[in-house]
Amino acid sequence: MGRKMTLPMQPREQCASRQIVWSNRNSLEIRKQMEWIPVVLVTFKFLVLGTGMFFAVKWHYDQGKKHPDKKKEQRAVLRAAGKVAAVFVLSLLVLGLITFFLVRGLDS
Repeated sequence: MGRKMTLPMQPREQCASRQIVWSNRNSLEIRKQMEWIPVVLVTFKFLVLGTGMFFAVKWHYDQGKKHPDKKKEQRAVLRAAGKVAAVFVLSLLVLGLITFFLVRGLDS
């Protein structure tokens, strides 16, 4: 009863997906189990996000059916989106020109 049981050590093995260096059988089993965790979690993530996206689109579609003054709202939203897009493109252009002239000035 006073003896301690140890598992035999395995020599160095190399596989395509993992490298095992002098590990016992128990840690090898744990490593094999750990390889499935990303597969399970990514699958779960896609299921949860897909379900959430479905209900978000459904809710917005149902909200759009409720409002009779849809044309006025659409015009206002399009006008606001156009302004935001114009500001973004203008700031991108200004940033590009500043970067161009700064690099050109440092080059000479």
